Amino acid sequence: MNVSLKSRLHQMTETTPSKLWNDSCSIKELSNSIEINGAVGATCNPVIVLTVLKNEWGLWKDRVQQLIRDLPSATDEQIAWKLTEEMSQKAAKLLMPIFEREKGKNGRLSIQTNPKLYRNSTAIVEQAVHFSGLAPNVIVKIPVTAAGVEAIEEVTYQGISINATVSFTLPQAIAVAEAVERGLKRREQEKLDISRMGPVCTLMVGRLDDWLKTVAERDGIITNPGTLDWAGVAVMKKAYKIYQERGYRLRLLSAAFRNNLHWSEFMGGDVVISPPYEWQVKFNDSNVQVENRMDIPVQPEIVEELGTKFEGFRLAYEENGMNVQEFDGYGATRRTLRQFCKATDDLAALIRDVMIPNPDTIS
Repeated sequence: MNVSLKSRLHQMTETTPSKLWNDSCSIKELSNSIEINGAVGATCNPVIVLTVLKNEWGLWKDRVQQLIRDLPSATDEQIAWKLTEEMSQKAAKLLMPIFEREKGKNGRLSIQTNPKLYRNSTAIVEQAVHFSGLAPNVIVKIPVTAAGVEAIEEVTYQGISINATVSFTLPQAIAVAEAVERGLKRREQEKLDISRMGPVCTLMVGRLDDWLKTVAERDGIITNPGTLDWAGVAVMKKAYKIYQERGYRLRLLSAAFRNNLHWSEFMGGDVVISPPYEWQVKFNDSNVQVENRMDIPVQPEIVEELGTKFEGFRLAYEENGMNVQEFDGYGATRRTLRQFCKATDDLAALIRDVMIPNPDTIS
């Protein structure tokens, strides 16, 4: 490795079109990711905030207590969202120099709309507009549900960059791209600026793998060793090829890391790769060579086996596998929404324990 390159991920960001975002708003992790690996973006959501609070409680305890005092009529969930906003603003400030340097394409902090709103496009849009005012370089995460797709178009029209989340399949990726294009074209027709917008569509590749592994265990389906680790990769590569052919004006983002394929197989593409910091450490310590693999297709026999044995893969891999109204019922969508909603509740419960200390455990 060239001595001027600080890590394998830094080599990727310096020598290929692929960009690195840090899948956390932890200031310590994000600072290291920027300095060592060349990261140009980051993410915040209830799952991440809960993790940061648990890992860095000493840094945030006083602020939580201050918010409780400053907002005497707020609920635990309202304070949890206020804390989420503050964490996002701190991370966004750290990324502002990159945002200015790259004119809006990178240097963004993703903040996720309340997952409980997944059926309400109006409420999603309202929260997205609010979040967009927290910092100039905020990018708003919106779930790819039926209501979310509708919200994505409207939010894009309003000039807000989106990061589509709760997304695992090719039909979802195409629906997002088309919704973004509709929003951009509406702005262009009204002579509104789009030059500093930087929308992305996340594919949670590892969560598709997780869902198919759950189905395999539930239904007693046996596959060749390693086959199920390629499902998300296959969808991402196919989606990327279609995005390039059709000239969609947004990038794909790889998330939900489970193995090195979710990094190594996408290197060289004009994509965002967004692993948690612990995965960045693993990648840097690996012997995986930095080279263009995005254009190398998944072996046909792997795709055939997945398609033959799993309806869930066929729905995810075929462009017409699902229509927008069917997104909400897809297995990986339901699993992820349930987890995100629970994390939102768990975050509020953590705040509640500070607001209403348990008298049974206080002497």
